[in-house]
Amino acid sequence: MPQRENAEHRRHRDEDEIEESAPPAVSAESVESADADVDSILDEIDEVLEVNAEDFVKSFVQKGGE
Repeated sequence: MPQRENAEHRRHRDEDEIEESAPPAVSAESVESADADVDSILDEIDEVLEVNAEDFVKSFVQKGGE
């Protein structure tokens, strides 16, 4: 039984350490930058879809054993 008690004690200690660690700070600047990047990608997708939506969709269809 000592092994089981040691394992449980270690598990609880590890869980406590995880709970104590704070998530990394995220600055408003990095959030705005990420938002701008996502908006840029979405705008690019919109442009491609306006030109030829069918080819865009076909490029994502799996063929054979892919």
